[in-house]
Amino acid sequence: MAELVLLSLAMTGCAVSQKHAASQNAIRSALDADQTQLVDAYNRQAESVRTLNASVQMSPTAGSAYSGVIHEYHQVSGFLLGARPAMIRVIGQAPVVGTNIFDMVSDGETFRVFIPSKNEFLVGPTHLERATKNPIENLRPQHLLDAFFWIPIGTDDPVVLEQVDVPQSRYYVLSALRGSGPQLEIARKIWFDRSDLRVSRLQIYGPGGRLDSDISYADWQSVPASTQETGTPGTPAEKAVARLTFPRTIRVARPQQDYQLSLTITKLTVNIEIPADRFKLMQPPGTELVNVEAGQQEPQP
Repeated sequence: MAELVLLSLAMTGCAVSQKHAASQNAIRSALDADQTQLVDAYNRQAESVRTLNASVQMSPTAGSAYSGVIHEYHQVSGFLLGARPAMIRVIGQAPVVGTNIFDMVSDGETFRVFIPSKNEFLVGPTHLERATKNPIENLRPQHLLDAFFWIPIGTDDPVVLEQVDVPQSRYYVLSALRGSGPQLEIARKIWFDRSDLRVSRLQIYGPGGRLDSDISYADWQSVPASTQETGTPGTPAEKAVARLTFPRTIRVARPQQDYQLSLTITKLTVNIEIPADRFKLMQPPGTELVNVEAGQQEPQP
């Protein structure tokens, strides 16, 4: 009898359907915004941070080994200083003992990197595109500058808006273009998570559609007023300070240089004046000067 029932169901095309309730954690409501609102939100964030002083935890990885320098460290403590338009200094320290693994600066034109364990002092132009065999030489301070100090979108810059849906997430994506006419190309893609309309990803493109940086942002938190430069209570400057937020987790991927760097900010101060000498890095006596652009080493006395 059971066999006849099953046969009857198969012949009539009947089937038993089952419904599964989606997890509440997987359901994320999507907020709405138009292109003008998104550009304004991005520009406000870009213009709100002039300087920063941060304590960070850094986790570098690469397609090839970080031999002899930071490959042995799973996580590196450090400090980061930045000031617009293009000043940045990053110091990485070994866990526990706190000795410097690297110290690097960039002024927008030239980068300098001191690696104590190798007794080398690297110097090169920030526009240098050539990747080196040693990944630590590819880790340059100006790459982090792009992650912290965004370039505002100009009023005349062409922008395209699209909506992107992926499992459990929905995004608005602004594509900022450069050039004109048939020479238009993508300069940046800015991803807004529609669950909170915060920037979750920034992609920076070079000539010919080449992806230079792919930067992810998470854990946006308010910046306490005590760690910011404030104005007179109630002024527009102080109201802007009260609204300032900043991501605490940042991941920088540099596909052309074949490395990634994850940063977790543990302490943050913004918009406080930083003396210019904090961004100076002089070659220590007795170290080897390495001209990264020329690929030459110049022994120093």
